[in-house]
Amino acid sequence: MTGNKGRLYLVPSPLGDNDPSEVIPAPVLKSLEGFRTFVVEEVRTARRYLSRAGLKGRIDTLEFFELNEHTDAATVEGYLRLFDDGNDVALISEAGLPAVADPGAQLVALAHRNSIEVVPCVGPSSLMLALMASGLNGQSFAFCGYIPAKTDERRSRLRTLEKVSGQLRQTQILIETPYRNDALFTDILSVCNPSTRVCIAVNITMPDACIRTKTVAQWKKEGLTIGKRPCVFLILA
Repeated sequence: MTGNKGRLYLVPSPLGDNDPSEVIPAPVLKSLEGFRTFVVEEVRTARRYLSRAGLKGRIDTLEFFELNEHTDAATVEGYLRLFDDGNDVALISEAGLPAVADPGAQLVALAHRNSIEVVPCVGPSSLMLALMASGLNGQSFAFCGYIPAKTDERRSRLRTLEKVSGQLRQTQILIETPYRNDALFTDILSVCNPSTRVCIAVNITMPDACIRTKTVAQWKKEGLTIGKRPCVFLILA
């Protein structure tokens, strides 16, 4: 920390509609009481989370600033003032860990450029939980994020990822906007080799969680409808 600047805390949130106490460590939930300034992906979601996390009755005394895909660079730069006078700021994403496949990474980068201390807090990561449960290679893996939405481009990208996976024996981890889950799954089964293993991890940490790993050939026989549920896809050729 430089001068009288506060710190940036990266505060995880539940992956689904869990009670926060089920998935967020008690010390992290307790620490929320010490913040008055929050940078969040969506204010309504953050207010609901904080209310369920024990801050009900105090929400209207807190400051919220949005940082999402629509936030321009100038606005993000302006958030530097939030750290003035030693004020600590909490960053919260819509689900899981802040700044991982999340616009909040811009605020973390801003903090580093200005020598502001960044403090990551413990919480659920859908990517790591899916990898843990997949039975695929946890020694070498790559998070590929979102791949192209257009069918031809998506299939081309999948072929490339499968080739890299086979060459490196590396697990490839993908995510998708929920309404395109089934389209992505269909394309995986369409372009990947029958022996390639695919893990589908749906609604992780929720009561109806489903995490299954099968070969492409097995998936084609058994099938699966994912629907608009949060899902992580893992591939190992």
